[in-house]
Parts: sequence; structure tokens; C-alpha cells
Amino acid sequence: MPSQVSSAIAKIESSGHEAYIVGGCVRDRICNLDVHDWDITTSATPNEIMGIFADYTTVETGTEHGTVTVIIESMPLEITTYRIDGQYADNRRPEQVVFTNDISKDLSRRDFTMNALAYNDSTGIVDLFGGVDDIRKGEIRCVGDPDHRFTEDALRIMRALRFASVLDFKIESHTADSIHRNKHLLKNISVERFQKELNGLLMGEAVERILNEYRDVIAVIIPEITPMFDFDQRTKYHNLDIWRHTAKSVGESKKELEVRLTMLFHDIGKPSSFSVDEQGVGHFYGHGKESTILTKRILKRLKYPTRTTEYISKLVRYHDAQIHPNKKSVARWMNRLSEQGIRRLLSVKRADTIAHAPEYIGRLDEIDNIEKIVDAVIEDEDCFSLKQLSVDGNDLIEIGITKGTKIGNTLKSLLDAVINQECENDKEKLLDIAKELNKIK
Repeated sequence: MPSQVSSAIAKIESSGHEAYIVGGCVRDRICNLDVHDWDITTSATPNEIMGIFADYTTVETGTEHGTVTVIIESMPLEITTYRIDGQYADNRRPEQVVFTNDISKDLSRRDFTMNALAYNDSTGIVDLFGGVDDIRKGEIRCVGDPDHRFTEDALRIMRALRFASVLDFKIESHTADSIHRNKHLLKNISVERFQKELNGLLMGEAVERILNEYRDVIAVIIPEITPMFDFDQRTKYHNLDIWRHTAKSVGESKKELEVRLTMLFHDIGKPSSFSVDEQGVGHFYGHGKESTILTKRILKRLKYPTRTTEYISKLVRYHDAQIHPNKKSVARWMNRLSEQGIRRLLSVKRADTIAHAPEYIGRLDEIDNIEKIVDAVIEDEDCFSLKQLSVDGNDLIEIGITKGTKIGNTLKSLLDAVINQECENDKEKLLDIAKELNKIK
């Protein structure tokens, strides 16, 4: 552990109190993962911690819950007193907290056995509930009665799913049954808390499996996904129902939140857009538009930032749009989405294609080709944005174009001409065209 953590524990122990690292940092060390947050639990009260670290910068992070943040050599350490939680209100938080000097009581209130672990160099690992064994088995299990744990704080349901996705762990059968049984409790937590856990879940290695096994749980907060379940697409291009295709596409996509959110919602409008032709083949005309409408509605409800909502909605809208493998087409799409935007759109298309029936995955070659063209546009410094255009608004004003709308429309027309390879990106030539467009002699 870092020297700052060791010295903090030593300082607390030298003052006659117990102290351990606890929870996620112990779990992650056992899993050989990088530890980002080091939490310390102690028998010392918050006031005693303030006194012990009187020579350091301290922040009363949540003294009512026993937490003081101590800054040691620029590292913030959360130090929390052993505690017993009182009754929980609305499946969210305890109404009161009672401090204790018994670490076993503190560990017994924690959510999962893998998080109910404490460690210091003198004692070693304190493992009262078989957490180490569960980690080695790759299993998530509640401390005590799972119904009780989830009733206390319903967010633990989503935490279990996130951990299972990120760590690629199984959820123990009794815990899993309780999750399905108590999923309705998720309605009592804030959408912000749900959103945070959903984001973490989507970024996990086992996201496809978790989305399939716990689709009913996620549907409590996002009911719009329910029509996708078991929906036969009736097309040779798909060997999976809409939801399983969606789950697979999420798992196959790049680990970028914007991309994975796009994959989660890219086909959500398919059920309402479904039709069958005379041959019994399924079609989803206009599903991109319908998916965009639903995506915006859901992301707004889950309180994603407006910019994120608009960006993901745009990717959803264009996920099945055709990009021709030539510079003209690619440059137009780069103008519409930016370089980063088209690369993300191609990531979306790649994941979507991989989740198709195996015999149609060959279309990945076309995506590879388009990516090479994007590279060529950048390498050749081809113009695809107004910033790159050899003229700007000031240049147009100098030749007599003064109205704002005319300036904007003219610049757009000039850029279109350059992208369509109708004109070189040359200042004099562009100004001549601008004069012609605006009938300036």
C-alpha cells in the first residue's frame, strides 16, 4: 500500500486505536487490480481523528457518518469510524449512525462479502464472511440476508450488476434471486445514482452477459427496452432477437461510454417500426428516427448532460446511415460529425455488424476501408470544415457581403463546393464563386 496509507494507519495505532484499509481497496488488491481509492476504517471517533491529524489538512467530509478526509502528502484519505447503521429510510440511507469500537459490527453492515474485508500489516486480512473465498471463486454474495441488504439500500442491486460486469463475476444464486425479487425497489433511488451505476455496468468486460441475465432489472428504470425482449427480427441478417443483438453489440463495442450508450439504444425503436412483407420477412423502416426519439427521452429522464444526450442521439440516428467508401462521402460525414464523430460512428457500425448473423459479418471490410479513407482525408489535409476553408466571414464582408445570413449561407455553399471537389480550397477562386453567388461584380 502507499506510504501515505501506511503512515496514517501507524499514526492511528500509535494513538491507541485500531485502523485498517477496508472495502474496495482490499478487494482490488486481491484481484490484482489497480487501486484508485484507499479507505481506512478505525475505532477512533471523528473528533479523535481530527486530533490525531491536527498537524495535517483535514476536511469534515461527513462527520455525522463518521468520515474525516485527511490530506497526507497531497493524497486525500477517507478515514471512517466503525459504525452500526440504524433503520434505512426509503431504501436509500440509514436514518441514524451509531459509532462502535467493534470492527466485526462494522463489516457486518456492508453490502457484499468481497467488500467486507479489512487489512493492516500487523493483523493481516480480517475476513468474517468468506469474502476472500468468494473473490477466488469469482462470486458476488451479500453479507447476511440479501433481501435485507437490498431493502436497506436498493442501489446495491445496481452495484451488484456493475461489479459482476466489471469483474466478470457471477452473482451467487440466493443473491441473484433476491435481485430479481426486489428489483422494484430501484424506483426509490435517484436517477443520478442509477445512471452512475449503469455507466459502470456498461463499461464492464461481462456487460453482454449481465444485460441478458438482468434485463428485467434494468427495465424497471428503463421500461422502453421491454418490447425488445425476445423480439424475433424475421430477417436473414439477424440470428438474435433485438435485445440479445443489442447486448452483444454493447459487449463488442469500444470501451467508450458514448459508444456503449449508443449501442444500448441504437435499435430501441425497432419494435414500434416493425413490419412484415408478403414473404414473411421483417423490416424496420424508419427505426433510426424512432430510436433517436426514445433515446433522447430516456437520457433526459436519467439526467445525462444535454451535450451527451444530443451527441448520443445523433450517433443513434445515423447508426445505419450509408457512408460511401470515397473521399466525397467521407468528407461530408466528417463535416457533419467531426473527425472524432465519424470514428465513433464507425465504431458503432462495427459493433452493430459483429452482432449480426455470422455470415454477414464480412461487411466489416467496408468499415475498414472507410476508416482508411478518414485517415487519408486527415493526412492529405483535405478540407471538410469551415475552419479549414481558405475564406472566412471577414473575407466575404470585404467583397461586399454584409448580411449575417448571407455570409453563413455563402460559406456553407463554398464548403460544399470544396467537399464535392467542384472547386479547390483556394482563396481567390472561392471569392470569385462567392461574388457570383451573390451577384457582385
